[in-house]
Amino acid sequence: MLFKVYYQETKIRNPKREETKSLYIEAENEVAARQLVEENTAYNIEYFQLLDGNHLQYEKENADFSLTEFK
Repeated sequence: MLFKVYYQETKIRNPKREETKSLYIEAENEVAARQLVEENTAYNIEYFQLLDGNHLQYEKENADFSLTEFK
């Protein structure tokens, strides 16, 4: 499954909509995706969005789409 993760780069400051960023991640489910992001970053996670069907196709064609892989 592919997820679009909305996040703030730091947990220290209050979240501001203008500073929200996103990344794309592949995981078995939302719990596994959240665990990957939390273990490998210091991001303040706002939302996980499952991408499939037309929405996934749109993201691939119109966004800066690249999967994030953690090592």
